[in-house]
Amino acid sequence: MTVEAALALASLVAVLVATIAGVAAVTDQLRCTDAAREAARLIARGQAERADEAVSRIAPADARWEVDETTNGIAVTVSVVPAGGLLPGVIVRGDAFAVPEPVAAPPGERQGGAP
Repeated sequence: MTVEAALALASLVAVLVATIAGVAAVTDQLRCTDAAREAARLIARGQAERADEAVSRIAPADARWEVDETTNGIAVTVSVVPAGGLLPGVIVRGDAFAVPEPVAAPPGERQGGAP
């Protein structure tokens, strides 16, 4: 094997690893966005206890998530180091925002309007 062939092979392997890591990072980012959206929706519907389960099922392993509830709505951020750390210094995240849904009145009660 010549030196040129060895360098070409090493370059090919490096490009292949970088491509696989890039695809994994994009996939992790999409999964973070999906998990954030689902968690925000569940919290907005008053099902906060199910949000943790949704994030753990949808988001990549080792993902962290944060919830910021304000008077305007619920913001959820899910973040993770992609591709098992193959891309040093890169963190991908997904963000979602939802407006809390109104709570339904108990049966037999009317909301607003004339009797």
